[in-house]
Amino acid sequence: MLAAKPENIDAYIASFPKEIGEKLESVRSAVHQAGKGLEEVIKYGMPTFMNNGNLVFFAAFKNHIGFYGIPKGNKTIDAALRKYRQGRGSVQFPFDQPIPLQLITKIVQVRIRENAGKIKTTKTK
Repeated sequence: MLAAKPENIDAYIASFPKEIGEKLESVRSAVHQAGKGLEEVIKYGMPTFMNNGNLVFFAAFKNHIGFYGIPKGNKTIDAALRKYRQGRGSVQFPFDQPIPLQLITKIVQVRIRENAGKIKTTKTK
């Protein structure tokens, strides 16, 4: 039997053990500190933040938090992510290491600028 999909990020976080929930809440807080007024939704069963479209997603797995929406071509962010396992547009933050909240903040700030640029480009076409 499949578990019900969470209706919101509070329900998503509450579905995990306390220690994991605290890490998820710290990610959520870092995202909000990086960008004020972001909309929270659940997409693809994951906490998602919206700002002029999809901004970033995150999800807890067995041994890590997956963080999605990594910007491409940012040398500072690319260098900081080298020590983590990465996938296409994603990174894994292992539970046995501190969550890099400052890095998450930088990622979100870059993504906000990227999304704002897409809106301006669309409007000028």
